[in-house]
Amino acid sequence: MAGTIGVLSGTALGPSASRADVPAARTGDRRTVPAPWARDWQAVPTSGSVPAAQLRRVAAAGPRLAWAVGEENLGAQTQQQALSMVWNGSVWTKSDLSHLTHTRIVDVAGVRSSAAWAVGHPTGDGSPLLRWDGTTWREADFPGRGEPDVRLTSVAVGRDRQVWVCGTRDGAARLLHGQGRRWRWLDPLPVESVNLWRVVVRRPGEVWVCGDRSNGGGWSGLVARWDGAWTTLPPIAGLRLGIADVHAAGPDDVWAVGTEAGVGGPIGRPGNPALSHWDGTAWTRLEPGFTLGSLTGIAGDARGRAAWISGWNFSDQSRSTYLRRDGDTWTLARGPAGPASGPYLNDVTSVPGTRGFWSVGMTRSAPYPPTEAYSEHLGA
Repeated sequence: MAGTIGVLSGTALGPSASRADVPAARTGDRRTVPAPWARDWQAVPTSGSVPAAQLRRVAAAGPRLAWAVGEENLGAQTQQQALSMVWNGSVWTKSDLSHLTHTRIVDVAGVRSSAAWAVGHPTGDGSPLLRWDGTTWREADFPGRGEPDVRLTSVAVGRDRQVWVCGTRDGAARLLHGQGRRWRWLDPLPVESVNLWRVVVRRPGEVWVCGDRSNGGGWSGLVARWDGAWTTLPPIAGLRLGIADVHAAGPDDVWAVGTEAGVGGPIGRPGNPALSHWDGTAWTRLEPGFTLGSLTGIAGDARGRAAWISGWNFSDQSRSTYLRRDGDTWTLARGPAGPASGPYLNDVTSVPGTRGFWSVGMTRSAPYPPTEAYSEHLGA
């Protein structure tokens, strides 16, 4: 299988590399956003988790309902446990997961309380698919449940409540599609040696996946579309490049973000943030405004255009790091000064029905005590 570079681990791996040959973002010059944008993002308490803890993914159904998932109790002598938080419009509350044995929830998606799903990290045979029951997460049945070669890595839910899960079965990358009580595995992605890290819904019947694919000496970025059949875009060239998230405004306007691990280097040295755009003909690699770190998530606005990117800037860890869409330019922005001395963001999502966004991660860049779960909110 192709290599993984930490897009699901909450840490950036790999060495630095020269990026002098990468063009600047489409038009205009990069700049650090002045006030008031830096003040608009606010840290929101996510109390109740056991250090070390982190939130990996976040999904919002509206201003009064959101979910965030990850893991907690990450210690050398302790048993790691899955972590879930739910937002009720006022506070984040930790969900009771004592009935589950999973050590991590890796992704979450939902459009309302009765249509919310999550994917758990494998424990024993197979990967768990979880459904929200209004209070907590419960395991759901699906074809292939419990099979040792089934691995689920990401989940998405459309406004039509159809569910899309990406992962592997029978040694091939696939989508699992749920409609009502009917579940079926779709045709394999026609690319070998693939890891899928994210699935997102653009519109009913059209979903996009991203991850990485083997290129013989490392791995390249992968983006593909399913709309009844697979369309695989050309690989995004890079030195051990993995794509953590993708946003498609249309077939000729696709943004992909991730991390390039590079070649060699000491253990723990950060990689390079990777930002790419597909114009319907070719990929263009763009400079994100910093050279060491990672880009982890991307969210669209109410019009469906890519709007915010979450990341981690190794050279400026005093606050969280974002890229904000400003016309055709991506602008480097910093989050709020707050209780987290060096937060690491794993994901960002829009809040339906508003102009707001949520981001989640952890209070420090290393998933070791005393790191705690962390979230930020951008109001309307």
